[in-house]
Amino acid sequence: MSNTTQFLQLIKHPFKFKLFMLSKLPSAFFCGVRVVDADENKCSVKVPYKWFSQNPFKSTYFACLSMAAEMSTGLLCLMHLHKRQPAVSMLVVKMEGNFMKKATGITVFTCEDGNAIKKTIEDAIFSNEGKIITTKSHGRNATGEIVAEFAITWSFKVKANIN
Repeated sequence: MSNTTQFLQLIKHPFKFKLFMLSKLPSAFFCGVRVVDADENKCSVKVPYKWFSQNPFKSTYFACLSMAAEMSTGLLCLMHLHKRQPAVSMLVVKMEGNFMKKATGITVFTCEDGNAIKKTIEDAIFSNEGKIITTKSHGRNATGEIVAEFAITWSFKVKANIN
């Protein structure tokens, strides 16, 4: 079984991934951020409008929208780094968001940059230099309208081998 298949099984397992989120990403867990679907190239993550994710303007707080957008890109990064040798570190170095419409229901963020992320990681390993990629995530409401879109820039660098 490939490393990406193993990772996909982990994030699609309802109990294991909720436990991971509760222990490592508690604010995303309590805001209701959840994985909708994922494969090697695409990841969709949803965030609801509810009491814990609201702002005073009767819509989803921008930080909760940002968490879902970042997770849709970050899970693709983690998938392509899962059990990778040599180990590679990842870090968000920039984030830009545009908000088009009030988020008053479930917003689903989708990133389709998995292949480009994989290539960037492979370039970082091959060159042994840090590489960056700007990923895109679009958030849509139940009627398919774009609510928000984010550009998240990730940095990848081979971890130093300490013996």
